Amino acid sequence: MALIDAIHAREILDSRGNPTVEVEVLLSDGQIGRAAVPSGASTGEHEAVELRDGDKGRYLGKGVQKAVDAVIDQIAPALTGFDATDQRSIDQAMLDLDGTPNKGKLGANAILGVSLAVANAAAASADLPLYKYLGGPNAHVLPVPLMNILNGGSHADSDVDIQEFMIAPIGAETFSEGLRWGVEVYHNLKSVLKEKGLSTGLGDEGGFAPNLPSNRAALDLIQEAIKNAGYTPGKDIALALDVASSEFFKDGAYQFEGKSLSATEMSAYYAELVADYPLVSIEDPLDENDWEGWKTLTDSIGDKVQLVGDDLFVTNPSILQRGIDTRTANSLLVKVNQIGSLTETLDAVSLAQRAGYTTITSHRSGETEDTTIADIAVATNAGQIKTGAPARSERVAKYNQLLRIEEELDDAARYAGRSAFPRFKG
Repeated sequence: MALIDAIHAREILDSRGNPTVEVEVLLSDGQIGRAAVPSGASTGEHEAVELRDGDKGRYLGKGVQKAVDAVIDQIAPALTGFDATDQRSIDQAMLDLDGTPNKGKLGANAILGVSLAVANAAAASADLPLYKYLGGPNAHVLPVPLMNILNGGSHADSDVDIQEFMIAPIGAETFSEGLRWGVEVYHNLKSVLKEKGLSTGLGDEGGFAPNLPSNRAALDLIQEAIKNAGYTPGKDIALALDVASSEFFKDGAYQFEGKSLSATEMSAYYAELVADYPLVSIEDPLDENDWEGWKTLTDSIGDKVQLVGDDLFVTNPSILQRGIDTRTANSLLVKVNQIGSLTETLDAVSLAQRAGYTTITSHRSGETEDTTIADIAVATNAGQIKTGAPARSERVAKYNQLLRIEEELDDAARYAGRSAFPRFKG
């Protein structure tokens, strides 16, 4: 039995040049686990609280020294001597120490850093890869990557309202093949943009961020790139959206494409998109508090497309339960830092899967080289992962880890492919 001997934390930088928390946990057998915490740009208002220093004279107020101090001065003494394999008790001890409903005292970034570092240390102590330590012998499904190759919304400075336009290589036989297809489409999209005299500048997650006249124009460009790469839209590669609609929901209406639309009008717009394009997934199509609109949309097109709750559910089991009870949305986006501990994340995934909801393991727009979410995706047999474009090393790190996992699993590996989207009729 390996016990927690010491816990250390430090400030490091994320992919946007903002400070974030990195934690190291040392066990009694000498094993060390490390984890770095991500950070979001468009955040749900019900997310666990990320502790920032607020000192404008240092990192423009975005320092995380308070969270680092919380790890070193409060969490470390409380957890020293714990059995590292008792993840649930460790996470619960931190929740009790914090004592707030949103982790606002110690900070979700402090708690999560320790939670993930403990899991990494325990896996090393057991001489197991993290996905196998967390998921056991049944962890063998490689996820379909939802690759964000074109950005709008708060991830880019452009006129496109929808935040992410993604491709999903559903027709591939293996993860490595699916990744290759995605890379080829990504590079073809760059060529298409250049030919049309459009910007090839990148958004936060590595996707291109051209100034386009409409959201449909973005989908058309991607379909052109898919065909140019030698693939068939819908058969080989499907499309997916993250609308992040809470970002343009103002005064009870959706400020979308220059108009002020109701939830009913937005729902009609999505129904047309689903009819016109091989869309398998729409994330956050309506505001996080518009439960009535979400329910109407789910009833309308939920049998045809994956409707993903991100800001709606914020990876919170109790909020997700409300969705299950009311049959609202049909998919859960899983972001470890929204809820702020590994145990609560795994509980949310388990609840979703038992209720027949699909699950998508997700990065944040502010990422690091940490690859823990790749292992979590395989450990939970999530079937889908969102971790950006196949560019920028903080995104590619996750894809490379999945390549390693697929190689290690060998014949046991299964690529989720089309089966990850049970509602897709393409």
